[in-house]
Amino acid sequence: MVVHDRLAGLLGGRGPRAGVERDILDRDPPFLTIRPYFAGTTYAGGGITAVDYHQAVPVVVTELERITADPDGAAGKVWHRLGREEWQTLTDALDNPDGDRLYVVQAEQVRKRQREREAAAREAQRPMCRRCGAKFTDDRWDTVRHHPRMQHRELCGPCLDEHWQQVRAEKAARIQAEEAVAREAAEAKAKKGRGLFGRRG
Repeated sequence: MVVHDRLAGLLGGRGPRAGVERDILDRDPPFLTIRPYFAGTTYAGGGITAVDYHQAVPVVVTELERITADPDGAAGKVWHRLGREEWQTLTDALDNPDGDRLYVVQAEQVRKRQREREAAAREAQRPMCRRCGAKFTDDRWDTVRHHPRMQHRELCGPCLDEHWQQVRAEKAARIQAEEAVAREAAEAKAKKGRGLFGRRG
């Protein structure tokens, strides 16, 4: 198979030199068909760039000349993991910083953005008080939604309290006025009665 020959050439130091072997491998059709098995696949979902490596086998290659030329030898950045662009140390080449750890972060960011969108959509629907223009609190909104026949559903909590205070004050004033009229009528009647009695005497 062509891929096997290419990899054998790289591992044996007989393949093309630095940078070129990656171009050849990345363009090689048989190589592209097996790419997901060593490069992983991107997790599903919008806003996710993390790679799922659970079914992938890391393939790391190098060249003997590269190792001997690097001051750090095999501990240096002389390793190339297929599916990546840069040369890395062996530890970094075998690591998956763009895998599950990144997925956890990105998935939480996606959930956070979703919560923010939902909150914004909810706020756009939040009623405003017809009296003062203030937006309803969550409690007032829930009350209105759960009691569709409630009176004065167009008022926020504070305005509703003021409304009922005004209603009570007006009722109290009306009662006082009615009581005053009744007293005046009673006093007038009493005076009239005394006046009649006085004339009879």
